[in-house]
Amino acid sequence: MNSPEDYMLPCLNKQLFGFDCLGCGIQRSINFLVHGEFYGAFQMYPAIYTLILLMLVLIFNSIKNFKYANKIILTLVIINLIIIVGNFLFKLYNQI
Repeated sequence: MNSPEDYMLPCLNKQLFGFDCLGCGIQRSINFLVHGEFYGAFQMYPAIYTLILLMLVLIFNSIKNFKYANKIILTLVIINLIIIVGNFLFKLYNQI
């Protein structure tokens, strides 16, 4: 029987250059979430929960605009960028 890992896309950046990209781990993190392994999902891709929160805010805002949506979205985008870039630099530093 095939597992979900069999259908995951390989990282082209990792294959060509030998190091993770900014999105490496997100597919496996989602797989962990689906299987209820919340800590494993966070370990695999630390920005997973803030990305989910951002997506929920964007969806909710598209259905019903709320007052401070732009400030909340901008704040979540900045937080996500900091987490994603920080995680990338941490993994890159540990690979060297």
